[in-house]
Amino acid sequence: MRETDLLVIGAGMAGLTAAARAARDGRRVLVVEVGEDVGGSARFAGYIWTAPSRQVMDDVNPGGDEALRHAVVDRFSEGVEWIRSVGVDVRPAVPVLGFGRGHQFDTNQYLDLCRRIVVDAGGEILLRTQASRLLTENGRVLGAELSVPEGTQEVRAAWTLVATGGFQGDPELVASRIHPRAAGMQLRSNPRSTGAGYRLASSVGAATGPDDAGFYGHLIPSGVPFTDPADFVDLSLYYSEHALLFNVDGQRFTDETLGDHLTTMALLEQPESRGLLVCDARVHREWIVTSYVEGAIAVDKFALASKRGGRVGVADSLDELDYLPDDWGYDGSTIRAQVESYNRAASAGKQQQPARARDGAPLDEGPWYVVECVPALTFPFHGIRIDDRARVLGRDGVAVPGLLCAGSDTGGVYNRAYAGGLASALVFGLTASATASAEIVV
Repeated sequence: MRETDLLVIGAGMAGLTAAARAARDGRRVLVVEVGEDVGGSARFAGYIWTAPSRQVMDDVNPGGDEALRHAVVDRFSEGVEWIRSVGVDVRPAVPVLGFGRGHQFDTNQYLDLCRRIVVDAGGEILLRTQASRLLTENGRVLGAELSVPEGTQEVRAAWTLVATGGFQGDPELVASRIHPRAAGMQLRSNPRSTGAGYRLASSVGAATGPDDAGFYGHLIPSGVPFTDPADFVDLSLYYSEHALLFNVDGQRFTDETLGDHLTTMALLEQPESRGLLVCDARVHREWIVTSYVEGAIAVDKFALASKRGGRVGVADSLDELDYLPDDWGYDGSTIRAQVESYNRAASAGKQQQPARARDGAPLDEGPWYVVECVPALTFPFHGIRIDDRARVLGRDGVAVPGLLCAGSDTGGVYNRAYAGGLASALVFGLTASATASAEIVV
């Protein structure tokens, strides 16, 4: 049996942040990771961002736990300075999603530097290793039993941090905790996040939730499989907030302008979880072929969807929408009439239902671009409940002694809303380290 101050289960953004900070503070650290390398889904990111103030966070994420959502905002700047402190260049702040502020940085460099900090401080990172069960005594978590390539071993720890990245890779959990059809969504994240942390915490009485909290994801072209992690961004149809989205009955069902990430959740709940995205030449020119976030590489998402075999089309006139292919399953004349009706109302300065809060301009500049889209999943908002010190809460609302959680394993930070996944992972990774270090007697 080995002993350590902090046992970290999962080597993604949250886990490595906590491990590196604890190691730098002089704590003994052991990190276990089920994959062949560290990093998880954070390897695929490039920006860290969140709401710029408590008020903005409250406005966009009113259903999130107040203490947790405020912690993300309040501790974000400190987190960004931590990233700089390990030697990573963090670019000046830019707007994100219309309401947020964020920074571009090299996530791969950051993750690798965190690993180096841990190892150089005498800590250890075990790959191809999973925690099979948590060790407990008199209600306190004292570490975990590990399954390593050579067999099993026990690790005793003053604190154990669960940071396995969510359960988006487990079809059963996705179907039961998000939506019955959610298991059919493509994953735009690490497929190894299969709920290991969720199950470990639940086994020792952790509270989970919230129910019906939704998930973070984006719309992608239907029938186009991801072939590379770069597709997670390149195929995401962020511009949907400037387009019109119709379900298979030819009806709009949500305010598209509030954000593609919100429209994605709404589409999952529509018949067959698929829809037709329609925009005009203005949207194509100003949004489809340009960078969605300052500093990102511009990708013509319509052209890419067409090249990869998606259901796409270009109509030189709105009348041509009447001739949508029969096998797509949409009534083209209904959709054409809906676009024309929307344009008449928008030109007259009137709102139709669902109202559009932001981009209410008509889509009346030909040609018109059509893409069938489906939702894709990054991670769920349902997870392990924590307090603002990253301590796991039991079903009685009291913290489970010795157990911490951070990153996409947590639940309650966001509830059918989103203001940055890396930000939450960074903030609560640092918070978990601070909680553990403060209560470890040296």
